Amino acid sequence: MEYGDYQCPFCASACAVVDQPEPYFEGQIRFVFRHFPLAEVHPYAEVAAESAEFAGAAGVFWEMHEALFRSQAILSVPTIMRIAEKLRLSETMMRHALETGQFRSNVRNDFMGGVRSGVNGTPTFFINGVRHEGPFDFASLASAIQIRLTADSHA
Repeated sequence: MEYGDYQCPFCASACAVVDQPEPYFEGQIRFVFRHFPLAEVHPYAEVAAESAEFAGAAGVFWEMHEALFRSQAILSVPTIMRIAEKLRLSETMMRHALETGQFRSNVRNDFMGGVRSGVNGTPTFFINGVRHEGPFDFASLASAIQIRLTADSHA
């Protein structure tokens, strides 16, 4: 599980890595992304998170997720709307969802779950409920996953 922020450059770097271990572990793992927008530092992080939730309701969360990170350098509301258009999401419905805060509670619940778990920056990873303190390159994540899988199978 990753707690992340769509405007965090370290999260963008992690985005390129986090899906790599999945084929290596052949169905033994599942990657979960939780929103942890650091809105004081990243003005578009919260709207991006709500947009990803909107996209998720339409079945294209991961496509929006990856596009938001790819567009991080130019992230803005117009950029998010262009991404939504490319994903064939209704701009009218998305604007309405953002204006009414339809998905705000989802994002806030993720954030508060992170706070309760001791998250204070992004990205923060947990592997089977244990905080990963090491780097988030492929070798480090794969090693940490293997250690957790082995420990959990002996528990």
